[in-house]
Amino acid sequence: MIFFMVVGEEPPSGYGNGKKIDESLFERIGQGDRNALEELYILTERAVYAYVFSILKNPEDTQDIVQDTYLKIRSAAHLYRPQGKPMAWMFTIARNLTHNHLKRSGRSVYLDDGELENRKDFSYITDPTDKLILEAAFKLLSEEERQILLLHALSGMKHHEIAKGMGVPLSTVLSRYQRSLKKLRKYLSGQEGSK
Repeated sequence: MIFFMVVGEEPPSGYGNGKKIDESLFERIGQGDRNALEELYILTERAVYAYVFSILKNPEDTQDIVQDTYLKIRSAAHLYRPQGKPMAWMFTIARNLTHNHLKRSGRSVYLDDGELENRKDFSYITDPTDKLILEAAFKLLSEEERQILLLHALSGMKHHEIAKGMGVPLSTVLSRYQRSLKKLRKYLSGQEGSK
């Protein structure tokens, strides 16, 4: 099951296996070190994917934007200035590329009821509970609530890492995460059909 936290379990650790991002990676990437880019990718890909997916709601477009994000990181790494917030810098790049993609395509990311179930690009989600939870998350939660929920559930990021990466206070992340869970639980238990 994708959404471990809905049933009260902790998500799998996966965000870099608990490793902190060595900010010197950006300097090495800026100097053309492919191993440094690969190391950064291994540490952060799940988090970047979850962040972009929370906005686009489309796995194929998400994969394209994630790839573009790492290409942009490679080309702009020499501009990175260590401030203790490498994920915030990476999320900014990903967010800008995502919003540019949405402007270019002129698409809306809203999913109608049942649309997730019928979309081919979500066919990899076979567990009916996962589909229901994902559909509810896209339907009920704000973009920021979805980002926090998916970053925690899919990438295994800790709340303090999400706060640092998104540039918001930890208390905001915690309250929005709890509010998101409450909305999903209420919706899934049939007590509420909308926000």
